[in-house]
Amino acid sequence: MFEEPCWDSVGARRIRRGFGAAEAERRDRRSHPDTGPSGKMVIVTDGQVAQLVPRRVRSAMFVDFDNMYLGLQRLDPDAAKSFAEDPARWVGALMETSDGDGPFTRRFLVRKCYLNPVPFSRYRPNFTRAGFQVVDCPSLTQQGKSSADINIVLDAVDALNATTHFDEFVFLSADADFTPLVTRCRAADRQVTIITPGPAAAAYRAVADAVMAADAFIGLLTHTPSGEDIEVAIPSSPVAPDGAPPMGNTPSSPKAAVAAVRRLVETSKRPVVLATAAATALRADPGLRESNWGGTGSFSAWLRKVLPDLPLQTRMPGFVWDPTRFNESDVPEPAPAAQATSGLTELQRQVVGITEIPALSQSAYRVLLDQLAFDLALFPFDRTETSKRVRDACARGESPIGRAAINFVINGLLLAGADLSAEPTAAELAGIWAENVLGLCRGARIELTGSELTDISSWVSGGLLDGSPS
Repeated sequence: MFEEPCWDSVGARRIRRGFGAAEAERRDRRSHPDTGPSGKMVIVTDGQVAQLVPRRVRSAMFVDFDNMYLGLQRLDPDAAKSFAEDPARWVGALMETSDGDGPFTRRFLVRKCYLNPVPFSRYRPNFTRAGFQVVDCPSLTQQGKSSADINIVLDAVDALNATTHFDEFVFLSADADFTPLVTRCRAADRQVTIITPGPAAAAYRAVADAVMAADAFIGLLTHTPSGEDIEVAIPSSPVAPDGAPPMGNTPSSPKAAVAAVRRLVETSKRPVVLATAAATALRADPGLRESNWGGTGSFSAWLRKVLPDLPLQTRMPGFVWDPTRFNESDVPEPAPAAQATSGLTELQRQVVGITEIPALSQSAYRVLLDQLAFDLALFPFDRTETSKRVRDACARGESPIGRAAINFVINGLLLAGADLSAEPTAAELAGIWAENVLGLCRGARIELTGSELTDISSWVSGGLLDGSPS
């Protein structure tokens, strides 16, 4: 005899112990799949949860095409082209993902795309073939504004009240006008994910459960690692530790790389930094570099694919650990934000806190802008490769600057209209970047005096502007 099943706090179906000997023996020889109320698939063996199969989440997707396409066009024309011409690919990539509860699969029951048919009608067939219902939103005013916003709001509210229960609402837009809609979805106890093609208001991002920023989405569209993926800076000819064979003399073996990473994680006395794990994988299989991590695009994506049982934390610097000995509470906490801005003035900390620009000193901004101008004079501009080279150059000059900060500045320059293929000087870049920061301050309604405006310009330009100290 055995007792009835019960549901635990995470929705996994657990069978209470109490089987007779014969029944227990039969259950020892086989596994039983089941599904909890949260959608988690569970394998039960001898009354214990042995494996969690990805959950399935019912999702509704609403795409503000004009906002997404034009925003991506300003940052990366290739990404904008991929977004508009091959939606089936990026929708497929969004279906398999993970959150704090583990991996899950999205099932997009609703896919709606809202576009202005006058300039963008040529992209309609692409979305229709990808299973989208395309809603025409022509311009109804002399200012050229379409009716996409109100149509999205009406359809999302209808979906909230529909007979079908949607677990998640996914909005592709950087338009902060959707903030009340997102708040409404959250109040109805629905998960909300927003995907933006550029900077989005802090209030809009704050009310969402998950945000895929422009860099991450561009990486998904162009197959380049970005966003949550950890960028690992490894020298072109890394030196193996004492006793380890040089990388160049190690036979290429994906299995060897997997075994090496697992051995590192299982023998480490603490969670392992992702950069260390990546270097270990490359020592075992140098071919991973040429194959772009086995075609996955990043080390963290490769690690999720080949070692799905190892938990990851991708917040910089990123960690992987042995779940039998550690949990997320054992991962070192990042430095508090206050420490990152400790060297800044009160005015600078206010600007960083509200506009979210990088918390760099004036000298660090000078190094960044000088290195960016130098790189643009030597190499053609490419968002991914340029930011990598600038990051590495800053590190070699003993002024390490994170790639996220470099990408933020590059994105700001592009959104402000800078032509980075025209080999601009450092002073030209400084002027455009400073004006972009002042625009962010104006948009955030920060009240500044004339002297404060001058101080901010001097700070973020690295002292490169006329009249600024160098």
